[in-house]
Amino acid sequence: MSSLRIAADTDDRMQDGARSARTKASIRAGLLSAALLVPMSVVAVESADDVRLPVGYRNWFHVNSMLVDKTSPQFEVLGGMHSTYVNPTGEAALKKGGPYPNRTILVDDVHDFTVAEGSYTEGPSKVVGVMTKDKKRYAATGGWGFQAFAGGDRTKPLVTDATKQCFECHQSRKDQDYVFSTYIP
Repeated sequence: MSSLRIAADTDDRMQDGARSARTKASIRAGLLSAALLVPMSVVAVESADDVRLPVGYRNWFHVNSMLVDKTSPQFEVLGGMHSTYVNPTGEAALKKGGPYPNRTILVDDVHDFTVAEGSYTEGPSKVVGVMTKDKKRYAATGGWGFQAFAGGDRTKPLVTDATKQCFECHQSRKDQDYVFSTYIP
C-alpha cells in the first residue's frame, strides 16, 4: 500500500488540500473494492503494467452499484460511488456465480459524489479498478491481473505490486473466484 500512497501523494501535491485527501481515499477505495481482486501467494505475479483500462466499459453489463458515504467506517478506504461492470465474456459466469473464463474483465468505476436535498449525485472519477482473467498468465494470483487508474486516466496506473495492493484483499472470496460483486437479478 506504500507504493500506492507515494503515487497518490505525488499527484495530490498538485491539488488543493481537501481534494487531495478525497483523492487518496478514493485510490485506496478503488484498489480495495475494484470489486474484484484475489488472494495472496508467495509466487511472483505478472506485472500490473500489462493490465489496461478497457474502452467502452460503461456499455458493458452493469453488475451493481454501491455508495460508501461518510457514515461508513470504511469511508477512508472505500468512500465513493461505485459502479461495477463485466464484459460480455464474463457475463454468463457472473450470473451463474463463477468461475470466470479467460478474457473476463471486471471494472469498478469509483466516483466522488455530492449530496443535495437528500439526493446523491455522481461527481468526478476518483479511481477505476480493473481485473482481467488469464489463468495461465496470472496463475500466482488466482488467474487474475489487476490495475487501478487514478481519476480513470489510463496514463496514471497506480498498482505497482498486485500481490500486496490487490491480491491480499480478496482472499475471503475464493469461493466466488475472488470476485466481491454478485449478480442481483
